[in-house]
Amino acid sequence: MVLGRSVLPMAQLLRMGRGAVIPLDAGEHEEVWILANNHPVARGEITINDDRIAITVTRPADLYDYMAGAA
Repeated sequence: MVLGRSVLPMAQLLRMGRGAVIPLDAGEHEEVWILANNHPVARGEITINDDRIAITVTRPADLYDYMAGAA
């Protein structure tokens, strides 16, 4: 599944060590794509419970939305 994306300069990426955090462009309660072998199968919602990140499946994927870049 795709939880989010981030763009980092290569120099910053190379400086990162163990435990580094990369910020993503998606947050809690945002809708994400769930992929199987790089093919969309469903949409889901990001939830955070204590220290765990989970995805709740909300609906089947619509290939046309995925190809159009729907969020």
